[in-house]
Amino acid sequence: MSASEMHDKCGLFGAFGVPDSAQVTYFGLYALQHRGQESAGIVSSDSKSIHLHRGMGLVNRVFRDPQTIERLPGNSAIGHTRYSTTGASSLTNIQPFLITYRQKKLAIAHNGNLTNSRTLRTELEADGAIFQTTSDTEIILHLVARSKKERPLESICEALKQVKGAFSLVLLTKDSLIAVRDPQGFRPLALGRLKDGYVVASETCAFDLVGAEYVREIEPGEVLEIKKTGTESVKPFAKAKHAFCIFEYIYFSRPDSKIFGENVDKVSRRLGRQLALEHPVQADIVIGIPDSANTATLGYSEASGIRFEIGLIRNHYVGRTFIDPEQNIRDLDVRVKFNPVRGVLEGRRVVVVDDSIVRGTTSKKLIQMIRDCGATEVHFRSSSPPIISPCYYGIDMPTTEELIANDKSVEEIRAYLGADSLGYLSVKGMLGMNSLPEENYCVGCFTRDYPVPVEKRNGKLFLE
Repeated sequence: MSASEMHDKCGLFGAFGVPDSAQVTYFGLYALQHRGQESAGIVSSDSKSIHLHRGMGLVNRVFRDPQTIERLPGNSAIGHTRYSTTGASSLTNIQPFLITYRQKKLAIAHNGNLTNSRTLRTELEADGAIFQTTSDTEIILHLVARSKKERPLESICEALKQVKGAFSLVLLTKDSLIAVRDPQGFRPLALGRLKDGYVVASETCAFDLVGAEYVREIEPGEVLEIKKTGTESVKPFAKAKHAFCIFEYIYFSRPDSKIFGENVDKVSRRLGRQLALEHPVQADIVIGIPDSANTATLGYSEASGIRFEIGLIRNHYVGRTFIDPEQNIRDLDVRVKFNPVRGVLEGRRVVVVDDSIVRGTTSKKLIQMIRDCGATEVHFRSSSPPIISPCYYGIDMPTTEELIANDKSVEEIRAYLGADSLGYLSVKGMLGMNSLPEENYCVGCFTRDYPVPVEKRNGKLFLE
């Protein structure tokens, strides 16, 4: 699949006032595994001490020994499943991070990217700070530790006023859980109830698995502290224009999740319908690149009247290989992951719907596979606009030079892919499929119009 060339940074889950919170957090992370398969970790608190376990690999591998969860007692916990966007893939960068400062313990898990991390890190190092990781998340901990405020909530607010960019966070002290969302609200974060306790998660599909009830989103710019005595919500940041990541609907979030106030499957289906209106074609069947494009493909089928068929079978035992950080794994031949259904494709004019086209290498291989099965025509459709620039707010994406749409026209891309026709959803069409005003969304990767400035080094955006 074409979007297999980019990755979301991670998934967050937290529980407070919940018996066996580490076990609940484990299942919550299991539901969020699609947001990162590089590493996983859980920190728990029993009000007296804090316990930590982290490891490289999938959630069920990191916690495969049942005794591991037993060594994480308490009624509160936070967890993290990760793919690195900044910071190397290594044991030291596995989250949650846990520190001790002024006889206090604090754990943190982060989804997003800080866009002023280089400046902050340089300043902190010049002032004597010693970093243990290469992750931008550690910067937040250094800033918290330097705060003179007494209450952890106040120290966290003071620290976060100094950072810029995308940060959805869950933090754990021995007697509280704190959930944070940056003022622009780039990444999703939701609040739920589980019996007498609370849970927070990057996506609501995690609530479904653990039996929690959705309450609301953590609001952009909100810092919510949950304690035995109740909850306290503060908004310490200057008010900012919202910049919800539109790619959460297109690709990253599961169809059964509700984010930014909307059900992902409904938005995705509307994207497919709009794509069919913008780029109609005469064809016999429409197929999707499983699994992320399935819902948009259904929408395309409904609007076009072209019969939906399952033309590609995905090998689920391979997993989402794009999230594996090793390049030699990402470059496995597409046939390892997808197998065409010859009986469906042979002799047919086929529309292929995918969620996006990044480098184009995977799309090219898929089109050739479909032709090799006897398809008479192959028309490729993308339910997102051309990606012309990287994301700097929590998606690991190829550099500008590697993005096929950066310097090629639609016709040039069509010729490279070997498709009979190629159609991208327009930016206006994409934004019109959401209930919120279009100015509430970040579309920087499609327009180069970034809502929060990104540091430059030698004339280039440093995250490249």
